[in-house]
Amino acid sequence: MKKVYLDNASTTQVHPEVIQEMTKVLSEDYGNPSSTHSFGRNAKSILELSRKSIAKKLNASAQEIIFTSCGTEANNWILRSAVRDLKIKRIILSKIEHHAVIQTVESLQKEFNIQVDYVLVKPNGEIDITDLVDLLSQETKTLVSLMHVNNEIGTVLDIDKVGRICLQNNALFHSDMVQSIGKTEIDLQTLSIDFVVASAHKFHGPKGVGFAYVKKNSGLQPLFFGGEQEKGLRPGTEAVHQIAGMARALELSYMNLETERIYIQELKYYLIAKLEVEFSAFEINGNQDGFYTILNILLPFSDDKTAMILFHLDMKGIAVSRGSACQSGSVKPSHVLAEMLSNEDLKKPSLRISFSHFNTKEDIDLLVEGLKSI
Repeated sequence: MKKVYLDNASTTQVHPEVIQEMTKVLSEDYGNPSSTHSFGRNAKSILELSRKSIAKKLNASAQEIIFTSCGTEANNWILRSAVRDLKIKRIILSKIEHHAVIQTVESLQKEFNIQVDYVLVKPNGEIDITDLVDLLSQETKTLVSLMHVNNEIGTVLDIDKVGRICLQNNALFHSDMVQSIGKTEIDLQTLSIDFVVASAHKFHGPKGVGFAYVKKNSGLQPLFFGGEQEKGLRPGTEAVHQIAGMARALELSYMNLETERIYIQELKYYLIAKLEVEFSAFEINGNQDGFYTILNILLPFSDDKTAMILFHLDMKGIAVSRGSACQSGSVKPSHVLAEMLSNEDLKKPSLRISFSHFNTKEDIDLLVEGLKSI
């Protein structure tokens, strides 16, 4: 049975060249980068070359890249330090952010009694920019936290516009870019943005490593203590092999970006065309012209078939999801779709299909056949 992996928004297949890079570092460059002997200096060199490589791809300076274990850690660190150390009194976010942002903000609200405002979300899943401008008219020390690409429905935020609005209103701007870094061009010199979060396993790198872009002189302080690594902002011995793998994955992503984007976009439109033939009543959650790697669809299936749809596809070797992988064990409907759909539509099966350059048209055909057999 051919296995079909169409859940790339939750994690991606590690690129073979990334595995080679990591294996080399694990076997040959095993020194602690904080050690002063040759083994340590060699590991430190790999670490800093990786930092420079990542910074160059995003047009940032190397000192603005801080390595973390994942996007969730980076989100928690940035938001918590903004409130605790930068004395932020209010956070503006949306109800369709990742739980790593929503739950952190809820915790900070309880702990520090900060003001929390939710910007309106349009029926197609886009952020209401006019409402954001209205919210920012209040004279309170504010941080805006809005993700670049929604991980469930693929709607894209105009980060350039939001950054300019935040700058005009003296608000800090934090963006979870976990779904977009490595998949679209990001120029941090031209964006008015203070904090960015990324995770290696979303762009064909290893799990367990990510990074934060922290604008120079931001004033952020560490989340925990115990070492001088990462300029004292993220103590703990760096996972050199993971970081080298992440840098190589990002390099490969941007080296092949245009050809892979065109290829994946064609796969997405191929699937939409097939669904229009086989399930004419299906609907797209969000925007058909949303991010090219994600398609979230509402299927015209009866209630009795809804519960078993993922299981049925899994038995055929097909991996898709109902939404964020962090929530896939939950029986609750997606918090993202709950903001957009009627109660009636929430009961119907919505599937998130997410693509990578490792997918083929045969994968799409097998998915459609699998859905038809339900």
